[in-house]
Amino acid sequence: MVEYLVSVTTSTAPQAGSFSSVGVTLIGTEGVSPEVILGSGDSPLTPGSTCACILKTEILLGTVVLIQLRKQRVPNFPDLDWHCQEVCVETPSGEKCCFPCNKWIQSTDGAIELCSELVSTLSSETLPILRDHRARELQAKQKIYRWRTLHEGVPRCIDMTSLEALVPNLRYTRQSPSTNLHYLRGFAERAESWGSFQELERLFNLNHKDNTIARYVKSHWQEDSFFGYQFINGCNPFMIRQCRHLPPNLAVTNEMLCPFLPEGSSLEQEMEHGTVFLADYEVLEGVPANRLNGRQQYLATPLCLLHCDQQGELKPIAIQLQQHPGPQNPVFLPSDSAPDWLLAKAWVRSADFHCHQLISHFLRTHVVGEVCCIATLRQLPEIHPLYQSSACGLEGVSALLRRATERLCYSALCLPEDLQDRGIDKLPHNYFALDGLRAWGAIKRFVQGLVELYYPSDAAVQQDSELQNWIREIFVEGFLGRAESGLPQSFQEREELTQFLTMVIFSCSALHAAVNFSQLDFDLWMPNCPASMCRPPPSVKGAVTMDDFLSWLPDVNATCSILITLSLLSQPARDYIPLGEYPKERLFREGAPCRLMDALRKELQELRQQIEERNASLELPYPYLSPDRIENSVAI
Repeated sequence: MVEYLVSVTTSTAPQAGSFSSVGVTLIGTEGVSPEVILGSGDSPLTPGSTCACILKTEILLGTVVLIQLRKQRVPNFPDLDWHCQEVCVETPSGEKCCFPCNKWIQSTDGAIELCSELVSTLSSETLPILRDHRARELQAKQKIYRWRTLHEGVPRCIDMTSLEALVPNLRYTRQSPSTNLHYLRGFAERAESWGSFQELERLFNLNHKDNTIARYVKSHWQEDSFFGYQFINGCNPFMIRQCRHLPPNLAVTNEMLCPFLPEGSSLEQEMEHGTVFLADYEVLEGVPANRLNGRQQYLATPLCLLHCDQQGELKPIAIQLQQHPGPQNPVFLPSDSAPDWLLAKAWVRSADFHCHQLISHFLRTHVVGEVCCIATLRQLPEIHPLYQSSACGLEGVSALLRRATERLCYSALCLPEDLQDRGIDKLPHNYFALDGLRAWGAIKRFVQGLVELYYPSDAAVQQDSELQNWIREIFVEGFLGRAESGLPQSFQEREELTQFLTMVIFSCSALHAAVNFSQLDFDLWMPNCPASMCRPPPSVKGAVTMDDFLSWLPDVNATCSILITLSLLSQPARDYIPLGEYPKERLFREGAPCRLMDALRKELQELRQQIEERNASLELPYPYLSPDRIENSVAI
């Protein structure tokens, strides 16, 4: 008889253990072993434990290339999921090899197969048994993970209707919100406007008094300079672009705006100098508004013109609330009455709320991430190197997402190109651009190293059929086959692959942090960012008083409902993995991949320190990579 030493290690997480036992079968190039049972009797599958036994075979198995695991329920005990870390085998010759698992296993999974820790592309796989394993893995996953059309004209999503349908490896648990939701839920029945700013302050002080950024927002939300600041360093830094020529539907003139420009200058001169910027919310046009508490809500489609003054401050100089100029659509100016100007800015912030939540946040990070995740599960086997990296109602949501998808282009998802295309890459005090570009650069250097490691030439990229199927599926299912999107339909060069992978990692980590974890800070003081407006946009000037202002803002229960939602969304997952801290499994155990990861980690740590030092000297809030949020900001 031939003896193999087999050991199974359970992960260290508190709930990783199971009452079950596990059957282990070795698959080698020269034969298959009988199954041996571990995890029963005196060696249960407890967290952090290693169960070992001698497996006897009648023949040498050759090179052990696969491990087959089968979780078996023990009668009269709960069938708890089991999180396996790895299986190690010592052959009769003394050679040791490990088969990483690092995932949850259920009894209903049947027999699953683990590969050795050596990552490879399909073209470099020489053993037929392993090529067959890759094909079987993808066939099985494609039966589980299917595409679904949630709304026509919107990127497709996973075909599952509940979280329970997701396997444990795809679920995560959010941390408890920092905000005490008890005090917010108590307003569920109050379907009326706020009676006074004092009421809002009482709510704010009880729930959010310890949030220093929110306190700053509350103190400065009416100021033009802070209004402009949020376009570059608020939770939605994607709406403005440099304006060299006025759009024909913005009814402003040089005479109207000269009082708000440097003395002796003109609007044309300022546009030539690159100091005029435009935020255009045309994407909201035609999106149906919701009804809340039985009352119709309203959306506007503002055009907001801003100027960067000689002190580097970005300030609004004109706001038109609808796309089509006319007598019922006045252009509001800083010289108008304080209530008129404040309400015009509130309409812009309300439009910005919708574009932030559904486009900048949901579409650009969650949807892009889900599309790439589904394609990865369906088209890349786990042994592949890229597998390791990785006031409108419901009717209005689908309409807005459809319009946003029509406008979504690949270059807008690539930060350097997007910033340059919008002409804001060198805008003073644009910390999102400064820090984002440095994070993008660190990620790209890491990705470039991995691509060059596993793809020695452009031809190697072209010949990887799994990789080509992956990007093709993302193009067809995620971008709906829109050639005008500019998304690659195939990869021809290593640089092309590097750029795309950098975009995916950046979108799901640093970018998501910027648009997600900061939203509660800027939205806690509701007048700064109304989620809905209860009255239509004003059609004339001079008809609004400060006493009227609150009647436009969301009702009491609607305010508290959105704050509850944002409080939950703003918490990181308990089991998130920080960027640069991948598990020590197959890709990063040793050698060149591990050195690349160490370099990325070091670069991110240096970036964190520099940002902390810079932020400590800032008066204006910049929360993306603040010291108390740095790890969450790079959560995957």
